[in-house]
Amino acid sequence: MSQADLKGKWALILGASSGFGAATARELAKNGVNIIGLHLDRGAALEGAKALAAELAAEHGVKTHFINMNIASAEKRADAIAKAKEMLGEQKIHMLMHSVAFGSLLPFVTEDMSNTLTQPQVEMTLDVMANSLVYWTQDLWRAKLLGRGSRIFSMTSSGSVQMLESYGAVSAAKCTLESHTRQLALELAPHGVLVNCIMAGVTNTAAMRKIPGSDKILELASERNPAKRLTTPHDIAVTIRALCDPEIQWISGQVIVVDGGELITGR
Repeated sequence: MSQADLKGKWALILGASSGFGAATARELAKNGVNIIGLHLDRGAALEGAKALAAELAAEHGVKTHFINMNIASAEKRADAIAKAKEMLGEQKIHMLMHSVAFGSLLPFVTEDMSNTLTQPQVEMTLDVMANSLVYWTQDLWRAKLLGRGSRIFSMTSSGSVQMLESYGAVSAAKCTLESHTRQLALELAPHGVLVNCIMAGVTNTAAMRKIPGSDKILELASERNPAKRLTTPHDIAVTIRALCDPEIQWISGQVIVVDGGELITGR
């Protein structure tokens, strides 16, 4: 794939300011892809998101439009899609990336039940981290911003099949996200839209560091990985960039593991 294959196309990244989203924005911009980045940040993180948007435009000459918003808000979603429609005109979004890490990290059951997950927390976690993929896809489809050649990537983890302490709601969200990915792939296949889920190996991101016991998880993952290192955001970004190649038209409905063989070694 040459850089010209992607130049001038558009990507919409949900969760663009850090981690996998930011790395993918950089990799795609390097290949000439214009970036609409959505994120929810405050303080220094917000300034970092603004700096990233400026960096992509200055270093790679692409168009960028970053919006600080709650991606789970139907009203904000409608506003963002209207803006995207205005910017793209008749052009379709080539790539939608759903990289949203915002959920409750508490146990289901403890001796002291005052510090366990509540129904609103479970529902919020599933809605933000999983169901929002469906709502964004539906509204982008209605706006005619998705079409033949478009591709959608959601982000899962081995936490969908391996249990971690206090990870129950997020694990459920990852399982749901994988199911939503398969269903969307089925329904959008006749229209030439590819939908896949990327299962990243353990990666030292801000979201990872919020998980209780993350230091030990990172240490163990590095030890058991056949390559003796952690997955990096760049590993994910270059994989997604490769899968954005317009010639790739027959991979859909899959959970694609990108971890250097980490999952096959067990826990």
